[in-house]
Amino acid sequence: MREHPDEPSNGEKDRKFVTALARGLDVLRAFEPRENLLGNQEIARRTGLPKPTVTRLTYTLTKLGYLSYNKDLERYQLGMGVLALGYATLANFGIRQIARPYMQELAEQVNASVALGAREKLSMMYLDHRRASSEVTLRLDVGSRIPLATTAMGRAFLAALPEIERGYLMTHLEKRLGPEQWPSVREGIERGCEQYATHGYVTSVGDWEREVNAVGVPLIETTNGDIFAFNVGAPAFLLPAERLENEVAPRLKYLVQNVQAAIARI
Repeated sequence: MREHPDEPSNGEKDRKFVTALARGLDVLRAFEPRENLLGNQEIARRTGLPKPTVTRLTYTLTKLGYLSYNKDLERYQLGMGVLALGYATLANFGIRQIARPYMQELAEQVNASVALGAREKLSMMYLDHRRASSEVTLRLDVGSRIPLATTAMGRAFLAALPEIERGYLMTHLEKRLGPEQWPSVREGIERGCEQYATHGYVTSVGDWEREVNAVGVPLIETTNGDIFAFNVGAPAFLLPAERLENEVAPRLKYLVQNVQAAIARI
């Protein structure tokens, strides 16, 4: 039986999987871009770990420089060690540099946000985000996390996965969401998979935030099989469903084709 949801599924416990390390990384993941000061109690609530375990982990991560402790507020924040790792990681995502001009051009064309993301546990994390100069801004930026199950970006990612991998993630989503939320969320994911198979894109019309509409398209790197996803999103009054499907979705599909072609030329 797996002790951690990211432990590989081998039918039995993976002896090479270091659960303590995974839990330490869970603590670091608990910090959001706009919620950068957390106490042990809040970290325990977000991670589901026992508070004594969290206390030991935050102490260790502070000693290593991955967290810093504010004595006055009795809160932790991410330290310079995480910042160094983050910059190194983003620098290695060549897709960001390739996609950025295409993303900015599309943002200006449709007057909306255009984002690039990758899966981070049961969320999608923004690797890059471009805005139109006149856009009514959605409060998201690089490092922001959005739900895997209800967003256009997340559903596009899920639709591009092999069926076995998608089923594994859906099992964990079901456990997290519970019997009341899961049936409608599962229906939305299945609808997104059908939409992608038929049209090559996935929409979310008020499924994540009631007044936000978005379209997502995945990108599968042919060299290593990594899956990314792009989305275009805006307040519903700027991006009604008809415009989303008739104008924005084809433009986003074209963006992904251009990025994929540029990657292939490297």
